[in-house]
Amino acid sequence: MGRQGGGPRAGATERGTGVIEVLIADDQESIRAGLRMMLGAQPDLVVVGEAPDGVVAVDLARRLRPDVVLMDIRMPRMDGLAAARALAADADPPAVVVLTTFDLDEYVHQALRAGARGFLLKDSGPRLLAEAVRAAASGDALIAPEITTRLLAAFAPARGADEPAVPLTPREEEVLVALAGGLTNAEIGGRLHLSLGTVKAHIASVLDKLGARNRVEAAMWAYESGRVRRR
Repeated sequence: MGRQGGGPRAGATERGTGVIEVLIADDQESIRAGLRMMLGAQPDLVVVGEAPDGVVAVDLARRLRPDVVLMDIRMPRMDGLAAARALAADADPPAVVVLTTFDLDEYVHQALRAGARGFLLKDSGPRLLAEAVRAAASGDALIAPEITTRLLAAFAPARGADEPAVPLTPREEEVLVALAGGLTNAEIGGRLHLSLGTVKAHIASVLDKLGARNRVEAAMWAYESGRVRRR
C-alpha cells in the first residue's frame, strides 16, 4: 500500500482547501448517483468527476488529479484492479478505494497489491464510505470491518513477528487488537471509552513503533505476532 514513485500528493489540508476531491468510477449510473449523493452530503468531500469504465477513470484521474478515486472492480474495457495498477505506476497517483458487491478474498488481496488504500462493499453505508475516503486521503488504509478479520487471517504469513524496539503500552495493545478486528476509530473509542483524538494518537504511536505505513499493515502484524488468533 501507499504511493509509489514519489512523495505523497499534497492533500486538502496541505492545499489549505479543507476539501477532499473524489472521482467515482463505476459502470452503473445508479451506483454513481448514489455515491455522489452520499459524498455530497459531507461538507469536506466533493465529487469532481465520474467514469463508466477503467479507461476513462485513469484518463480523468490523470487530468483532474483528485485526492481519492472510488473504483469499482468489475467494469468494461479495463477493470478496477488494472486501473488501480495503472494509476499506482504514476509519479504522483491518487489514493484508490476499491468498491465492489463481491467480498471474495482474492479481489481484496489483488486490490491491496495493486496499491489500493481501502476496500469497501457497495452497501457499506455513508458513514463508512466517508471514513474510508478520509482515511485514504490522509495516507491511511481502511478495509470494510466485515471482511478485515477473514482477509488478514487468510493472508498474514504463518510466522512470528519481531517485537518493536519500544514495546507497546497496554492501552496501545488494546487499540491494536480492536483495529485488527476491523473496528473503525469511532468504534474503538466507544469500546475502550476513549475520545476520537486519543484513539488517533494511540494508532499513530502504534504505527510508529511497528514501522507500519497504515492500519492494514499494523493489523497484519497483530496476526503475525499472535495478538489476534486466526479463525
